[in-house]
This record gives sequence, C-alpha cells and structure tokens, in this order.
Amino acid sequence: MIDEIVYAIKKAETQLSEDTVKALKEAYERETNPMGKTQLEAILKNVEVARKESLPMCQDTGLQTFFLEVGYDFPYMRELKSALVEAVRRATREIPLRPNAVHPFLHKNSGDNTGRFVPYIHWELKEGDDATIHVIPKGGGSENMSGLYMLSPGVGIKGIKKAVIEHIFKSGGKPCPPTIIGVGIGGGADLALTLAKKAAILRPIGVRHEEDFVAQLEEELYEMANKLGIGAMGLGGDTTVLDVHVEYAYRHPATLPVGIVTQCWANRRAKVHIDANGKVEVV
Repeated sequence: MIDEIVYAIKKAETQLSEDTVKALKEAYERETNPMGKTQLEAILKNVEVARKESLPMCQDTGLQTFFLEVGYDFPYMRELKSALVEAVRRATREIPLRPNAVHPFLHKNSGDNTGRFVPYIHWELKEGDDATIHVIPKGGGSENMSGLYMLSPGVGIKGIKKAVIEHIFKSGGKPCPPTIIGVGIGGGADLALTLAKKAAILRPIGVRHEEDFVAQLEEELYEMANKLGIGAMGLGGDTTVLDVHVEYAYRHPATLPVGIVTQCWANRRAKVHIDANGKVEVV
C-alpha cells in the first residue's frame, strides 16, 4: 500500500493530468496575445520535460493532501492513516519533494512534509468494502488565493457571480494562471471551502455539473473570467481560467457562504484504489 501511494504522489508531481494538458494546448492554439502565447508554450514545455525526466513540474511540490472515499466494510481502515503518513515521508526523500510542512508559530520545518494535521486527510464514508485515495499536492501560491465570502442571502446568484469574478480579478497573476476555479456554495464556512477544493481539483476539466442550472452557472463564470484579460502568468491574454467548477450544499436561511479555491495550471492529482483483498492500483 505504501509503495503504491508513493508512486501515486510521484505520478501527481511529475505527470500532469491529460485533461489539463489538453486544455492548455487548446488555450495555446487560440491565444492571440503574444506574451500569453509565449507563457503557455513555456508551460507546455515544462510539462513535457517533467514527464520525460520524471521530475516535479514545479519547485513548489505542494502540501500533501488526500481526499479519501472509504467503504464502511473496508478491512484496512486501521492501516490507512499510518500508510499515508509514511508514504509522504518516503516520497519526500525519494522523489524528492521540497519540505513544505512548517510550524505556524515557531517557523520550524519538519523536513519530511508531515506534522500536526499534515498531511491533510479528508475522510468520506460510503457503501462498500473498497477505498479510493485522491492524491492532491496543493501548491502554496494558488492556495493563498483561496477566499471565503459570507454573503447576505438576498444578493442571490448575481451576488455570487460578482464575488467570484472580483476574487479572480484581485488574484491577478499570483496563483500562476491559467487556473481552475472551484466554487463551493452553501453549507457552512468550512463546508463551502471543502466543496470548492474538491470541485476545483477532483473534477476533470470540461466536465460540467450534473444539474443543468449549476452547469449553466459554471459556463457563465468561465466566460466572464476569461474576459478579464489577465492571461497566462498574469501577463495578459485570452485564457485566465481553464475551467470553473461549482458545487453546492443546502444552507441556513440566514447565511450564504461562498468558498473559492484556486488551482494553478499545475493541476496535480492522482488516484489510488484499494479493494477488500488488498489489491492496490494507481489509476
């Protein structure tokens, strides 16, 4: 299990997902701004070299983050957390990864990407006896451009759109665009941000929400964001975002939380599946 999780982390760090590569290539082909086109060309070259040389595609190898979907009858529940922590330690040495786990008060780096509540592990229970681990090395630059907006329910969809587009505009080139934007609406403050992170990273680029109304909102936000002209790496251009993904939860009548999570062009992710017999597969 540990070996395969280490491999999944390496895959996420060195091999950009095919949907992201496709979106970047399409952005390059339609780009009309010379500076933007040059930046997209450099990004695609970087992706190619990282895959060929099996090297991390960015010097910021991220905060190691895992979203787990675990069956109620999964027989290896007890071993999962310790396996993830050990895999992160090994991956830090072997890939190698930049040590990114720092004590918030003492500023001491643990040296192995582990520490209090790190790696971050989000558990979700489901029916069945298997487990799926989503591996997400989340970069600090894009994470800095996260935001939580506790809106008045009266602002409605118009207010939500305004908050999202203003957030993208204020972020500018800081999160290394073109980005993928996740928007979580409803629930509470923490749930809105969790939904936003899952929407931004776990859903492939180009896949719309299953509900037509939400899918339409995603498309509108995508078009509005790309009219801002921020462009690749903030140097101007036609593509500021590769996609916008929206997820929602029911909310309290007095609240309208909107969580926004930004994922940079280095849209790193991998997935591990473990069945009840202990077979582990990186998919």
